[in-house]
Amino acid sequence: MGDLRTPRLPALPASVDLWDTRHVAAYLKRSIDNVRKEIVTLPGFPAPIRLPVHGKAQALYKAREVIRWAESYQGKTGQ
Repeated sequence: MGDLRTPRLPALPASVDLWDTRHVAAYLKRSIDNVRKEIVTLPGFPAPIRLPVHGKAQALYKAREVIRWAESYQGKTGQ
C-alpha cells in the first residue's frame, strides 16, 4: 500500500517565507503565549500580514523582518 501521508513541502528561504506565531515562537525560543502577549505587541515589532479570508485572519509575519528585528537587539541588555 502506498504512503498516505501528505508530502512535506521543502522549506522556503527566510527571504520570502511567512511565519505564523508558532514559527516566530520557535525562532525566538519563546512560548507561543509569550509571543502573542509580550512580543508581537512591542512597538517596532513587524506588522502582521492578514490575508483576506472569512472570519478572523491568521497573523503572518515576514520571516526576514522578524529576523532583522531580533538581530537589532544583539549586544543590548534586556529591560
